[in-house]
Amino acid sequence: MPKSTKAAPSKATARNTGSASAKVNPGASSDAAVAKAVQTGELAAAMPFNPTKPAEHGFANGLAPQAGATVEPASRLPTGSTLSEENSSDKVGSVVPAGVNAAIEPLDRVRVDSSGQMLTTNQGVKVADNQNSLKYGVRGPALLEDFILREKLTHFDHERIPERIVHARGSAAHGFFECYEAATDLTKAAPFKETGKITPVFVRFSTVAGERGSKDTARDVRGFAVKFYTDEGNWDLVGNNMPVFFIQDAMKFPDLIHAVKPEPHNQMPQAASAHDTFWDFVSLMPESIHMLMWVMSDRALPRSFATMQGFGVHTFRMVNEEGVSVFVKFHWQPKAGTHSLVWDEAVKISGADPDYHRRDLWERIEGGNYPEYELGVQVFTEEQAESFSFDILDATKLIPEEMIPIRPLG
Repeated sequence: MPKSTKAAPSKATARNTGSASAKVNPGASSDAAVAKAVQTGELAAAMPFNPTKPAEHGFANGLAPQAGATVEPASRLPTGSTLSEENSSDKVGSVVPAGVNAAIEPLDRVRVDSSGQMLTTNQGVKVADNQNSLKYGVRGPALLEDFILREKLTHFDHERIPERIVHARGSAAHGFFECYEAATDLTKAAPFKETGKITPVFVRFSTVAGERGSKDTARDVRGFAVKFYTDEGNWDLVGNNMPVFFIQDAMKFPDLIHAVKPEPHNQMPQAASAHDTFWDFVSLMPESIHMLMWVMSDRALPRSFATMQGFGVHTFRMVNEEGVSVFVKFHWQPKAGTHSLVWDEAVKISGADPDYHRRDLWERIEGGNYPEYELGVQVFTEEQAESFSFDILDATKLIPEEMIPIRPLG
């Protein structure tokens, strides 16, 4: 996901210690994880004992201690805490310079340089002042329309964050989005205005129903949320790994989540929907049948975050510089293909390695085998939308790709 400062390994295996024994070729120099293990072993073997140990004794040696013995590593791999230390991006900073102890040196290397930068809100909107609230008249009361004041106070109030009610269990990574070609016919949004334009992103994958400590391989919807750090502010494209949802009206959302959470009297089952309150809800809510078919399919058991599709679910509107707008639906297609676990696999893995998906994501990135996804949109006009036999604003429906094909963006 992050841009690398060196050539990425030609091939690296994402291993999972809970699913199968690791099979590696010690001579596979193209596999960074194997190279690190081999070079670390060689570094340790190069000094089987401390040759300067006798010089540690005696008063004279204490006054003039001799230099210790050293061994030069074959590369930077054995001395880095993680393989991804050799990657840099605009969001996480630069690579550690050779000879620098990152644990004791100043943090300027990984700080964003704010000199010459505009003051912005959390969403990247440029503002002139965040020290004076908007008031009614010279001495009047503060106005609720002051969104900068509300944002600053809300940020302060939420500095101690409790576990979120949904999507508590997740794993995330930094990356970048590269635009294939300018899509100015569709939108004036910064990430799509220039061919080859690169925009930093932060992606979070998650389950929905389970708590922070729950298993990764539960039968559940997966969150697929992407934050774009654009030139004009931060843009969040929130989505799931399924193109539809349980309900048509947001007012039903609290009831849906209460239904899918553990039974209130015994707090069971954890991270699972197969219990009475959930089935009561969907049986009384016919609109949820479409989503139910997706949840009961293999799509609810992805083999890896890297082999999982993503969808914006809702219908969005894009507006270009001329003010002409179109409707779009967002699709993320994994370059590694879409693959799922079978139920027996998921059950066994959940006991052997509850961190299966986050481990897989970490090891793929560590090994240089970065997950990649292609962003595409289904584009249609208001006139086309009126001809459909369903409501385009209904999240329980999808638009068949046979009707509206996907246009790749980057």
